[in-house]
Amino acid sequence: MSAKESRVHKVSSPRTIAVTGGKGGVGKTSIALNLALTLARHQKRVLLLDGDTDLANVSIMLGLYPERTLANVIAGECRLEDILLEADYGLHILPGASGVQECMDMEPEESFGILRALSILERRYDYVITDTAAGLQPAGMHMIAAAELACVVVTPDPASLTDAFSLIKVLKRRGYRRTPSVLINMAQGASQARSVFQRLDSAARRHLQCSLHYMGGVWRDETLRQSVLNQKPVALLPESDPSCRQFLTLADMLDVRLSQLPPRKAGIAAYWHSVSKRQPGRTHKTDVAPAVASPRERCLQAVGELESVFEQTTESALLRYDVFIRLFALLGRTPDNDTIEIIQTGLGAIAWESLNPELREHLAAHLRHLADEISLQTVLPEPFYDRIRFGDQKKLIRALKEQPSDVSLSQLLRSLTDIENNDR
Repeated sequence: MSAKESRVHKVSSPRTIAVTGGKGGVGKTSIALNLALTLARHQKRVLLLDGDTDLANVSIMLGLYPERTLANVIAGECRLEDILLEADYGLHILPGASGVQECMDMEPEESFGILRALSILERRYDYVITDTAAGLQPAGMHMIAAAELACVVVTPDPASLTDAFSLIKVLKRRGYRRTPSVLINMAQGASQARSVFQRLDSAARRHLQCSLHYMGGVWRDETLRQSVLNQKPVALLPESDPSCRQFLTLADMLDVRLSQLPPRKAGIAAYWHSVSKRQPGRTHKTDVAPAVASPRERCLQAVGELESVFEQTTESALLRYDVFIRLFALLGRTPDNDTIEIIQTGLGAIAWESLNPELREHLAAHLRHLADEISLQTVLPEPFYDRIRFGDQKKLIRALKEQPSDVSLSQLLRSLTDIENNDR
C-alpha cells in the first residue's frame, strides 16, 4: 500500500470540530485552514469542509479555485470524491458552498445517497474540520450541532464579543448542551487574550448560566496578515517561525480538549440526515405526532410556518411590517430582563452590513433618537406641597402678597417661618 493510500483507508470515526464566529471578519477561515494544515503536517488525516455558504473562501486562501462544489454533486453532475481538493501535507478540502444548505433541505430519500457517500468519506480521516457560516444562519447552527467541538473565534473588538455572546445564547436556547471553546484571535498578547475571554465567560456565567472553555489565543502579527494576501498560510512556514508555532500550540490545545470529550458515534453525515427528516412541513410514516403539543413545540412550529411563508413572499413589505409589529407588541406586554435580552439578541442577528451607507446612517440616527427617549423616560416623584413645613397654602399666598417686591429669597423664607411660628 502506498503512502497516499495509507492516508485514505480508515474505518473509525473522526474527531469533528466546527470553527465558527458570531460574525464575519474575525479570521475564522484563516484559523480553520492553518489548524487543518498543522494537523496534516504531523501525519494526521484531515478533511476541511468549507461550509461558509456566503464566502466559501478556504480554497481561495490557498490559491485554489474549485471548478465544482457539493452543489454539483447534489445535481448529479459528479461524485463526491471528484470535488475533493488536495493541498499541502495531503490536506483534503471539500468545497461546500451553497450545497451544504441545499443538502439539508432535501428530502431524506433524495439526500440518502450523497450523505452515505459523505459518511464513508469522513471515516477515512482523523479530523473533520468545518469552517462554518458566520452569524446565526440556520446552516451554521446545524454545522455547530453536528460537530463534537465548537471553537468560537473572537477578537478583542467589543462588537465581536457581542456577536459571540449572541451566538452562544442562541445555541443554548436551541438546546446545545456542550461547552463551547473560545479562541481569541488578533490579540496583542497572552494577557489581552485572557482578559477578553474572561469578559465573555463572565457574561455567559451571569446571563446564560454556563461556563466556556479557553482554547487559547493567536496574536496579531504582520506575517499572518500578509499570508492571507499572499495566499500562503503561515502553517506552511518553517516550524521555527513564531507565527507557525502559534498553530502548533493551538493543535496541542485542541488535542488536550478532545481527549476530555467522548468521541461521537455518529458523524456529520448522520446528523445532516436526521436534520433532513425534521424539516418543518415534512411528514413521514414513522412519525407519531404527540396528542397535545407543548407551548414550546407550538411556538417552534409557528416559527417554522412563518419562515416558510416569508420564503414564499419575500417582497411583501406590508406582511413583514405587520408581523414585526405584532411580535414586538407581544414582547412589550411584559418588559423584563428576558425581553430586553431577546430584543438585543434579535437586533444583533440582523445583517446590518448589507444596508447601503445612507440607509445605515438613517437607521443609526433613529436608534440613537429612540435610545435618548428611553433614557429620558425616568419615573420622577411628583412635586408636592410641604404643608408641615410651610403651613396652610392660603396663609402662604397672603404672606407672599404682603412682602415687598425687593425682598431676598432668604428673607422671604425666614419671614414665612416666623409667620408659621406666630400662628402656632
